[in-house]
Amino acid sequence: MTAVQHSDVLILGGGPAGYACALRAGQRGLSAVLIEADELGGTCLHRGCIPTKALLHAAEVADISRAAGTFGIRARFDGVDMAAVHAYKESVVTRLYTGLAGLVASRNVTVVRGAGRYLGRRAVDVEGTVYTGGAVVLATGSSPRRIPGISIGGRIVTSDEALALPYVPETAIVLGGGVIGVEFASLWTSLGSSVTILESLPRLLPGEDPWTSATLERALRRRGITVNTGITVTEASQTKDTVTVTPDRGEALNADVVLVAVGREPRSRALADAGITVDRGFVCVDERLATNHEGVYAVGDLVAGPQLAHRGFAHGIFVAEVIAQRDPVPVVEQFIPRITYSQPEVASVGLTEPAARERYGDVTTTVYDLGGNGKSQILRSSGGVKVIRRGPAHGDGPVVGIHCVGERISEFIGEAQVIVGWEALPAEVGPFLHAHPTQSEALGEAMFALSGSPLHGHS
Repeated sequence: MTAVQHSDVLILGGGPAGYACALRAGQRGLSAVLIEADELGGTCLHRGCIPTKALLHAAEVADISRAAGTFGIRARFDGVDMAAVHAYKESVVTRLYTGLAGLVASRNVTVVRGAGRYLGRRAVDVEGTVYTGGAVVLATGSSPRRIPGISIGGRIVTSDEALALPYVPETAIVLGGGVIGVEFASLWTSLGSSVTILESLPRLLPGEDPWTSATLERALRRRGITVNTGITVTEASQTKDTVTVTPDRGEALNADVVLVAVGREPRSRALADAGITVDRGFVCVDERLATNHEGVYAVGDLVAGPQLAHRGFAHGIFVAEVIAQRDPVPVVEQFIPRITYSQPEVASVGLTEPAARERYGDVTTTVYDLGGNGKSQILRSSGGVKVIRRGPAHGDGPVVGIHCVGERISEFIGEAQVIVGWEALPAEVGPFLHAHPTQSEALGEAMFALSGSPLHGHS
């Protein structure tokens, strides 16, 4: 074992949480060592957010080309060249990776390539070399969750393998109706697959508002996607040409590909072996994201809560500020925006209606249908915007939740986050102008309705 190398901040994991922490530590004048077993950028950049959204954009182009005639444009959809689609996807990843690597190199951050093993006592072993830090940040992320009894391989894939699939499956079964499952079901449908979603819980996107789930499910069914909820699959078998899954009720189903998309689990087993306290796989932390080991913090997907890259960024920045002995504002889970990049998109921030009623008792809601929005009609988008505020119907309590379904609806979730985060009153937001025609007008219309003065709606 070689000599110990020391830094102010030692970070295990180079995904969004880890590299954000390293960048902010460098800005604060701290020396930082960032250990990454694979590629800088982690799952988000290489096997998650970025490549998935690139594929979803390619799928959107396919949908637009099919529908070109309805807009008076003479175009024809001739098929999908998956090799070219993957080349486009990888070009996006490569450009972002190159930029990130250059940025990290400019910020007093040393990147160590290799599999790190946390030893305790603020030390990490990387292939025989021990690195120590004045503080250690654990940012080892997550991996696709498996279903006991179903082996991954061949035609049974996780999102990792699905991202590199060299062909468009003629038929596909998606096990899991969460964000990952819905996004892949949407993009495969756009590329020409016949898709069935099997979800064990009563509805799709179970973490979202029930109105959101119902609205999205109707939209997916209109696109030809079969959605079956309340169904559990514990067995799958495959031959050279097909996969068969056996649900707990109903007949066995066959497909070219089965995607296991039942969520992601934290990479924490080795951390637990080293004495870090975990609960159901998630690292236990306090309000400053500190673990039970002094000077050791955990960030991102290791910490229970929404497994989102932007949450990881915020965690990394927060911990770097704590280590630099500043007093940062904590990350408030309720104010983290959530987006599912399906067709149509889902975007939300704040509490669902059931959660709001449980917390506050009396709440008032309104739904503005995108059928009355000019830009939505131009885009041929259906869906709506649901806003939840505290208080009775004739009051004016603050907005505590905003939930949206529609084409490109994610583009105004930033405004929704500000409204919820500042606990704005509908009457305060209503007077702010929304450019016409934009889909963001739907948010303004919902605020008018909640403040008792709907404009393009019925009183």
